[in-house]
Amino acid sequence: MLATKRKNLLLSMSLVVALSASIIGCSTQNPEATPSEAAENAKAGSQEKTITMSWPRDVGPMNPHLYNPSQLFAQSMIYEPLVTYKDGKIEPHLAEDWTISPDGKEYTFKIRSNVKFSDGSAFTAASAKKNLDAVMKNMKLHTWLGVINVLEKTEVVDDSTFKMTLKEPYYSTLYDLAVVRPVRFLAEAGFPDDGDTSKGVKSPIGTGPWVLSEYKKDEYAAFTPNPNYWGDKPKIDKVIVKVVPDAETRVLAFEKGDLDLIFGEGVISFDAYKQLEQSGKYVTKLSEPVGTRNLVLNTMNERLTDLRVRQALHLSFNKKAMVEGVTMGLEEKADNILPKNLPYSNIDVNSVEYNVEKAKALLEEAGWKLPAGKTVREKDGKTLELELIYDKADLTQKAMAETLQAEWSAIGVQLKITGVELTVYIQRRKANEFDMNFYSNFGAPYDPHSFMTAVVQKGYGVSDTLVALPMKAEIDQKVNEGMKTTDEKKRTELFKSVLTTLQEQSSIIPISYIKKIAVYQKDVSTFHFPSNRDEHPFYGIETK
Repeated sequence: MLATKRKNLLLSMSLVVALSASIIGCSTQNPEATPSEAAENAKAGSQEKTITMSWPRDVGPMNPHLYNPSQLFAQSMIYEPLVTYKDGKIEPHLAEDWTISPDGKEYTFKIRSNVKFSDGSAFTAASAKKNLDAVMKNMKLHTWLGVINVLEKTEVVDDSTFKMTLKEPYYSTLYDLAVVRPVRFLAEAGFPDDGDTSKGVKSPIGTGPWVLSEYKKDEYAAFTPNPNYWGDKPKIDKVIVKVVPDAETRVLAFEKGDLDLIFGEGVISFDAYKQLEQSGKYVTKLSEPVGTRNLVLNTMNERLTDLRVRQALHLSFNKKAMVEGVTMGLEEKADNILPKNLPYSNIDVNSVEYNVEKAKALLEEAGWKLPAGKTVREKDGKTLELELIYDKADLTQKAMAETLQAEWSAIGVQLKITGVELTVYIQRRKANEFDMNFYSNFGAPYDPHSFMTAVVQKGYGVSDTLVALPMKAEIDQKVNEGMKTTDEKKRTELFKSVLTTLQEQSSIIPISYIKKIAVYQKDVSTFHFPSNRDEHPFYGIETK
């Protein structure tokens, strides 16, 4: 059994990449400290190492079991998982070890000793069960996460042993437990009296390296190190998150020296990044790919049912030139539907190279002729007209859509590009009312299992578009088998076959690899991009 109700979250997440972006700056002393902070600093007679971060919106109520308006990066500062995703693998975190039964249904976790919440209370197997039970009490809010749909019961074996029993095997259980929400842990004192966290929490008390020390809604939030943290202690004294909705304002603040680090996805324009890079005044970095920007072709459209037409479209635009031109080199041409650095996704595929003449020949072979004096191909009295919908607020999608429109006109294809509001975009995808659209996968730790779910389950804007493929039933069978098998080698082969087939069918066309950016002043050091796309960037960060 796969997750059956991930639709709204998966669709909105794949469309709103900027929710994982942030802007950060640091200084040895906060120039805009609140009066209480300034007095405390003066009394201490010392300088704080403070990082000031801007975010487009308020950090939210910091409920570990709920979603918007709480912001992912901030939640990950306070709350921690049983296991964590790092460099393509699942590693121990609050659980220092675990075992999985041979049938893949029982997960037994050994809780790390001496872990405390920020209020000093102990994190135990009972803490894990209380939080999982609170999540399951409101299961309908979380069915997008596959493990929630197959979780049968939780048990406290003893203070340091926590057990989960599933209804059926589900290979991505550990990956689901590594996501930022909702399976993270709140202290007993933070729970409401009735235990129902869907109504809110009393206080955001977690086991993470940071605590929320000061907060003013829609203005700022201040985080300081958790004095009881079990792991490596933060090397800075404070993180201040200011609400700054405008991207240009962030860039100006950075150039003035008020901010020392810009980090994230979609947080500033490609042009602004290049200008900062070319100035030579700052350090600039790009992460490994965190996702792929794909073009989905709906095979249920009779014009796109023919493989030759889809292949012609793939061949007839200069992908490399388009990506470099639109993203100014900050993204790179993609040959794979999923980045190769994700689990089970490191497959070699035949690169599709730009070839207009071959594209024209394929259309001719498919019966789409170009009548004398006309610019659009025809077949059986119909013209080769298609519509590409995109999120009108996404300037990258808009620029790419305009490029495709121009390129495809050269082979006799008329492309109508339609920018719509995000809500309309989601509705049309769910209803399968489009010829083409843009789709980005979620990255780590969600993929490849979230993508595979979208391939087989209706309503995500992917499975429905593949129905006309002659091997769709076989694809679905391989995905379902891969999600359940406990044989790692077999799963690798099954997922490789699925990804290879989809690419050969040109039903999902990879365009570019999305990357996070970092631009920072030279007094920031030890900066690392987090492996988990949604995590905060403060692990080990230092200032000189």
